[in-house]
Amino acid sequence: MFGFFESQEKKMRDNAANWLEVADKVYHFRRDLLPAMQVTELQSQASGLRTLLKERAGAEKLKLAIERLEEILRRTGGSIYPKNALVENIDFFLVAAIVILGIRTYFVQPFKIPTNSMWPTYNGMTPEVWQKPDDAPGPLLQAARFVLFGAQHKEVIAPDSGLITVPVYRRGTGLDGRIYREAKPARSWFVFPTTNREYTFFVNESPVHLEVPEDFDFDWAFQEAFGLTAAQLADLAEKSTRGSTGVHFVTLDRRAERGKPLISFDILTGDQLFVDRITYHFAKPEVGQGFVFRTGNIAGIGQDQYYIKRLIGTPGDTIEIHEPVIWRNGRPITGADAFEENARREGKYRGYFNGVLANGARYLLTGNESLTVPTDGYFAMGDNSGNSADGRYWGFVPAKDVVGRPLFVYFPFTRHWGPAK
Repeated sequence: MFGFFESQEKKMRDNAANWLEVADKVYHFRRDLLPAMQVTELQSQASGLRTLLKERAGAEKLKLAIERLEEILRRTGGSIYPKNALVENIDFFLVAAIVILGIRTYFVQPFKIPTNSMWPTYNGMTPEVWQKPDDAPGPLLQAARFVLFGAQHKEVIAPDSGLITVPVYRRGTGLDGRIYREAKPARSWFVFPTTNREYTFFVNESPVHLEVPEDFDFDWAFQEAFGLTAAQLADLAEKSTRGSTGVHFVTLDRRAERGKPLISFDILTGDQLFVDRITYHFAKPEVGQGFVFRTGNIAGIGQDQYYIKRLIGTPGDTIEIHEPVIWRNGRPITGADAFEENARREGKYRGYFNGVLANGARYLLTGNESLTVPTDGYFAMGDNSGNSADGRYWGFVPAKDVVGRPLFVYFPFTRHWGPAK
């Protein structure tokens, strides 16, 4: 019983101290705006409560003094007291935002994989193609797949029955065998300006359009859906007599059926992960680690973005590519499972490739070429080097722009979920 009363006394003393803090804040921030009589009354009531606290008065006396102080605070507090619900919510979200920004800036940062340059270690947006209309998910399953995998369903419906024709880039364009596309202004989340890619198919002579995010590799979905490789499409484009200098029209073997999908697929969102921003303040990056950096000071990129690649070379290292293996300082590189799997072309790993001059590569164009990493930089490449604009194209990452290493894949809920590789 005595413990109960002691607890009540302590709670009331803590409550009184909180009220005195509010009174001091009102006094210091508003005394120049208030009539002298109200300032005097505020000081008097606050002084009385402070005296009772020092004398360790009982809970009942403190309660009465708090009520008298609260009454004058209502008349003098302005926007400080009483706070309405809107102001309290704004304060809460401001504090939360400051905490989140602090964590993001100094400790852990969320990051979304934008492209498939690190596939299959990390996925950018990838397609899941539905070869048969009955295989495509219905509305309920689409909703579930959106929650679990960030999946967006896409399909192109044939306006007529007949031949399917697509425009394909010819050889020598740098996009050999890829489907012709056009940039189209769009909005992300209905608000933020972005750019999509628009693809056009023709059934007989009727055009149908498909719009996808700019970073999505639609050619991957198309090639899987129609059972054609980029090389085969490039061959067909060379044989076609219809088209312009860089693009020819290719008529496919498959026929369209009116009202049915020409192509049906889901776009699965890229891996979303947390990046450890603190470790590299105390330890130098190690070869083989996933490697996140900013691109604003890399002349060959031209935009300030966050990239993720694998760290291949540290200052002073000499790098060569003897397909499918990277050599570092005169021997096959070690330090990551992806190095070994690429060297063996194991599973979905395709090996490491020399840069392609026609596509804009500047370094490591042949197995006879090497480069040395400068003292203030790092050299990085994608695990999917055949589809990666990396150090072979734009050079070195300035040491000052290193951000951190991948920590944990938190979405989507695929086999990649969990500690980062």
